[in-house]
Amino acid sequence: MAPHFAPAIPTRLSMWQRVREYAVPPSMIETATARRLAGDWAGACAAARVDVDLDLRAVRTRHGTDLAARLRADLRRLAPDLLRWHMPRIAPDGRLRPGLTLSLARYPGSLHLVVRTPPAWADAGQRVSLSLWDGSGGGPSWEHHPHPHPDRRFRLDLHRHLWDAGRTGELARRFGRGDDPDSPWARRSWAGEGELLLRTEGLGPRGAFTVRLGTRDRAVLELVAPDDSHVPGVRPLALPARDVAALPVLPEAAARVLPDLELLRAGLITADRLHPLVAAALPASGTAPERRPAPEAADPHRVECRGEVHRIALRDGVLTAVDHDPVEVRREELLVALGGPALPCLRAIDAVHRSPEQLPAVRERLRHGDVAGALAVVEGLLGPGAVLRDGPLREELESALTRRVAHGLFRAGLVPEHPAAGGGAEAGAPRFGRRTPAVWRQKRGNRARPRTGLAA
Repeated sequence: MAPHFAPAIPTRLSMWQRVREYAVPPSMIETATARRLAGDWAGACAAARVDVDLDLRAVRTRHGTDLAARLRADLRRLAPDLLRWHMPRIAPDGRLRPGLTLSLARYPGSLHLVVRTPPAWADAGQRVSLSLWDGSGGGPSWEHHPHPHPDRRFRLDLHRHLWDAGRTGELARRFGRGDDPDSPWARRSWAGEGELLLRTEGLGPRGAFTVRLGTRDRAVLELVAPDDSHVPGVRPLALPARDVAALPVLPEAAARVLPDLELLRAGLITADRLHPLVAAALPASGTAPERRPAPEAADPHRVECRGEVHRIALRDGVLTAVDHDPVEVRREELLVALGGPALPCLRAIDAVHRSPEQLPAVRERLRHGDVAGALAVVEGLLGPGAVLRDGPLREELESALTRRVAHGLFRAGLVPEHPAAGGGAEAGAPRFGRRTPAVWRQKRGNRARPRTGLAA
């Protein structure tokens, strides 16, 4: 009989599956929700790793009481964990799209409430910034942002249901349905969303707009209908390239089917793993589910040692060979230090410290900024009193620490651009000078990752 192979998971859905697993952990959602419901919008932002770069008093002084009141109302409705859930991401690991300025709301006088992501070289922690953009910038800490203007393609001011806790019910009507269940494009929604786009841009209920289908592929569509009382439709339109560039762009949130719906259809996620506000709004899930309890600690490791099966478990905060006497363990460690062979139990403990089976989960959490979750996995495996040894696990944690320093320098405005930008004496060589931070100068003659400076 010929073997049967399971169909491969599309790369896009595999990415979003990892994003839903690691990018917005349940602990973040619970803390941010509790603070938001208590009226502490700033605390909710802090819980969701959103830096607030705006001052309501300064806004009231500069732009008036009415605008400050509107802004304050939007901030109180903001669910920062839900915003992070729906932020644009890039393949293959699903990190936040770097160097992006995303408009959340528009106010009179060309003012925008925006959220910004740092450039790729400073994206440690996957932190974002919330600020008010008036055409001149977004605060001193973001004055060197590569793209300070709100992006036309990635915008959520037309999709408040993706960040406004009071309008998530609209998700059931606007989540997007593709003509083909296997297609990521929400073609059935393009006409209605295109009409909303044109009206918002002040172009009236009819006109043309574009949909970005790929790096160089654009669909030019004209919004048409028999009269204003009928549901609008779209038809392809051929225009010169110079005219296409000036047309409004359908936001990515309207062009594609909601990733959560694709994951549900493919059976790659269950409703109880969705964000509670999303799960409550989607018809596939009904009411908001309760979070499943965290799994209990696994059984101790078992190792065949000297003809017997021995246990390795946590004792006093350290991973220990429990079936060996402490004196014997100390003697065997001294023997190993002198170059002798190690007991199988000690070899197993050493392997877990250097490259544990849970290393992929730790790496994914670090990539998405969940340092607390990564350290919880490490402590649950090695114990809070463990001393890390050289190996892939230590390298991942050290690399995360180095990237956090780079992000702090960027936030402080000390590194306006990546030190390697612009080339050098050799093709692709970084440029260093007196203003180059020490953390980057240390890498000048060493391409390997740093292996010092991390305490257990």
